[in-house]
Amino acid sequence: MANEEKKDFNAMLHRDAGMPKIQRITDQASIQKYGGEKMYFAPPLAYDQVMRRIPWGRLTTVGKIREYFARENGADFTDPITAGIFVSIAAWASFQRGTEETPYWRTLKAGGELNPKYPGGVEAQRARLEAEGHVVLQKGRKNITYYVKDYEAALFPLE
Repeated sequence: MANEEKKDFNAMLHRDAGMPKIQRITDQASIQKYGGEKMYFAPPLAYDQVMRRIPWGRLTTVGKIREYFARENGADFTDPITAGIFVSIAAWASFQRGTEETPYWRTLKAGGELNPKYPGGVEAQRARLEAEGHVVLQKGRKNITYYVKDYEAALFPLE
């Protein structure tokens, strides 16, 4: 996202845009890639609500949240594009509020990767995660990425 300081992320968080909904897809490549034809769309506020459930010292991933929504709503999978956007909206909305914080830094990308699109980038997320006892590793020389070491052991079950 760009121009975050000019956007009202809390307003975005509360737009439902016709969600939740399940959409049937017919593209065979997508059906094969995602394992089914029933694609679930959760509204942005639903992502925020799940992210708020992650306790101190524990983690989740965008993928785990997507799996949870699909399972809970009788779908084969949850739309990956809106999931990434809505997780970022929840993070920025929390940052803009300043109170009633959503612990967005505990939601990682695939493979335990830190999210550079969160407020303050990976540096801020890294500091918060390390303050909770996680070890963050740097990978790469040119395209540097950051990951939480052994993040799987800290995953919080979304049941």
